[in-house]
Amino acid sequence: MQAPISVIIPTLNVSGDLTGCIKALAEGQAAGLIREIIVTDGGSTDRTCVIARDLGAHIVTGPPSRGGQLRRGVAAAQGPWLLVLHADSILAPGWSGPVAEHIAQGQGAGWFRLTFRARGLAPSVVGAWANLRARMFALPYGDQGLLLSLADYDLAGGYPDQRLMEDVALVRALSCPLVRLNATITTSAVRYLSDGWLRRGAGNIWTLIRYLSGVCPESLADRYQRK
Repeated sequence: MQAPISVIIPTLNVSGDLTGCIKALAEGQAAGLIREIIVTDGGSTDRTCVIARDLGAHIVTGPPSRGGQLRRGVAAAQGPWLLVLHADSILAPGWSGPVAEHIAQGQGAGWFRLTFRARGLAPSVVGAWANLRARMFALPYGDQGLLLSLADYDLAGGYPDQRLMEDVALVRALSCPLVRLNATITTSAVRYLSDGWLRRGAGNIWTLIRYLSGVCPESLADRYQRK
């Protein structure tokens, strides 16, 4: 029996993060869960693709747009289950058990409890808000990971080809339940440390509110990148 999971990782100049993300997947490979790792790159000019290839990933390339990159990555997937990860998010040891259990039950889409690779009150508060948002409003972001069946993905219409909020667009279109997996994922705090935890956190909430209010995601992406 073939392993069920195709891992999809969108990348753009993430050579400093990608190794940790992929190496954490070794646990799932040893458990017979991971069929393939697909790195879907948006035109990196650093060593991202070299690192991905050296670590055994299959590489898909195309224009830079995270939604479009994810859509291309899924189109190349061979497995009946998808595990979508950001390159700067790392699954904590022990993740394979809850993932295997979720797949065996075959119900719904799963996301991971988010923590930041930073210490202090602010990272704890922001992480707690992210997990609360995901649980109460069924709105996990991409840095929390997403495990779902290819059938549920297709039923939802897949990722839209947009640069921002592609993760929110997909989970809002899912007809299956969204549940928190009993496992943790840690993500980079670089942008929060650069912008300030309060400013970055408030900005993210405001971006979400504007998107849900109907503002064009391309306009939001332009503003997000300028910041």
